[in-house]
Amino acid sequence: MRAYHAEHQRSIEQPNAFWKEQAKRIPWFRLPETILSHDEQNHARWYDDGEMNTCYVALDHHVESGRGEQPAIHWDSPVAGQRRTLTYREMRDDVARFAGALASLGVGKGDRVVIYMPMVPEALIAMYACARLGAVHSVVFGGFAAHELAVRIDDAEPRVVIAASCGIEVDRILPYKPILDQALAQSHHQPTACIILQRDQARAELGDRDHDWQGLVSSAEMVDCVSVRGTDPLYILYTSGTTGKPKGVVRDNGGHAVALHYSMDRIYGMKPGEVFFSASDVGWVVGHSYIVYAPLIYGCTTVIYEGKPVKTPDAGSFWRLISEYRVKAFFTAPTAFRAIKKEDPDGVLLKNYDISCLRTLFLAGERLDPPTFHWLDDLLKVPVIDHWWQTETGWPIAANLQGLDPMPVKAGSATVPVPGFDVQILDRSGEPAAPGEQGSVVIQEPMPPGCLAGIWRAPKRFHGAYMAAFPGYYLTGDAGYIDQDGYLFVMGRTDDVINVAGHRLSTGEMEEVVGSHTAVAECAVIGIHDDLRGQVPLGLVIPKDGFDGDIDMLERELVSLVRDKIGAVASFKQVLVVSRLPKTRSGKILRKLLRTIADGEEFAMPSTIDDPASLQDVQETMVHRNVGDAHKARLS
Repeated sequence: MRAYHAEHQRSIEQPNAFWKEQAKRIPWFRLPETILSHDEQNHARWYDDGEMNTCYVALDHHVESGRGEQPAIHWDSPVAGQRRTLTYREMRDDVARFAGALASLGVGKGDRVVIYMPMVPEALIAMYACARLGAVHSVVFGGFAAHELAVRIDDAEPRVVIAASCGIEVDRILPYKPILDQALAQSHHQPTACIILQRDQARAELGDRDHDWQGLVSSAEMVDCVSVRGTDPLYILYTSGTTGKPKGVVRDNGGHAVALHYSMDRIYGMKPGEVFFSASDVGWVVGHSYIVYAPLIYGCTTVIYEGKPVKTPDAGSFWRLISEYRVKAFFTAPTAFRAIKKEDPDGVLLKNYDISCLRTLFLAGERLDPPTFHWLDDLLKVPVIDHWWQTETGWPIAANLQGLDPMPVKAGSATVPVPGFDVQILDRSGEPAAPGEQGSVVIQEPMPPGCLAGIWRAPKRFHGAYMAAFPGYYLTGDAGYIDQDGYLFVMGRTDDVINVAGHRLSTGEMEEVVGSHTAVAECAVIGIHDDLRGQVPLGLVIPKDGFDGDIDMLERELVSLVRDKIGAVASFKQVLVVSRLPKTRSGKILRKLLRTIADGEEFAMPSTIDDPASLQDVQETMVHRNVGDAHKARLS
């Protein structure tokens, strides 16, 4: 670990020198001289006097450097029955022309553009076109409800909204235009124009301010990249807030490009020209960072997948994509592989594909539970790398750095802090925790390049949400510990640490134990109210496909397993077997919502929920089994 320690130590002790070197690895119109500065609240800003353009870094520069005929993107859509490949030259030209179309509608530097698109190449073209003009894009996950889209339109105040006529799900076509029309009917702010990409599966009827994508582009002129400062905003990405109002995370141009370029080298161990596949969506931060921007900034080929890990057509879809596009590094969320493991527990479908090209598998988005890690490790025979980061940071906080100093893997650990991130564990009084002792995971300022520059039009909210709890530190909201070897273990959100009769216990640790049972495909453990103990844990379990054992026996075995591994102090006495768990579209289990229902409180249906019926199923199971006050919970 000597190479890692030397690089990490230098990044913390000499951040100006370290990040000045990294900045030289991307093309600037004017190389920055001021590397680290601070805003009015004393938070870090990077490359303030540098001049650049993210679209130029990712497209024009590579074409000029001889990479023009290399594939930039492979689009693969089993739900649409279509595929398409665009070279760097084709991508640059399409982006330059669409940027001209936006400019013809009055979009310029600093203007906002909301993008409401499925996983199609045009989503990336729209994002890069905004960057080319110096405009600020805000991508809203395709299919979000009208109210949620309206809230984001009112906050971002876009000059133009770009949408597709529809999205394509596994079992249905979802028209987007009616949702957009409803959102605009609800929103106070009104864009001057909307651009609609017509898809044959459900063509939209256009109104007075609507423009057909193809028609607009056919008469547009190609435009050049606009120079922006390193600290100028590139995009706003909304993440859910505890107050119910989404937080618009702002990402800058310069620090973002430098950090993502660094990460492709040091974290993912990629080489320019290789294929990188991230199975996410452009509506999430993973899609922004590792589908849209990082692979092209670094000169790789990116895969855009409009499909699911299962049922498009089966649980072998990822293996097909890796094989056909010769993917070197694959990145997705653990929940995707739990779905695959549920349908194909022995990995039989893998035998149909040659994935010898795959060098590394990366997982993030939620904690990689050890049972899933071991299943993948046994199945693939390549490094399975858990790494940890957030929408707010935009790139990994902790990882096993494949391009610098690969380390032995520890199941359940995201390995070590990435250079630039000074990660520490603080107890409730703000004092450093001892090795192995759980506490709040924080990052000492200055935050490295690429992290959020603030909350859109809400500087006080930014400081209050992230910086006020422990002055001088960014509060991640996660609980965890660092062991004697310096490995970081993130155990879950701080509100997933429950207090059972005065004992603080991690539900993540209990999930590890429950998930280790051979019959369990997926599980969640939540803390619910108890008059005697304050809180007690409740287990929710999905059995593997084909499980035909006794449900009561399985529940008793799981209770016994937790008692044996953690002890009676856990007071783990109730398990519910369910058919599905409510999740966000990005695959995160809605644990906080499950606690709310179990405690009999009023709840709102989250905009991010993937399958609303799953919530009703779990609540009915809770009521049937007399869990807490679930019978009192009502949808607001």
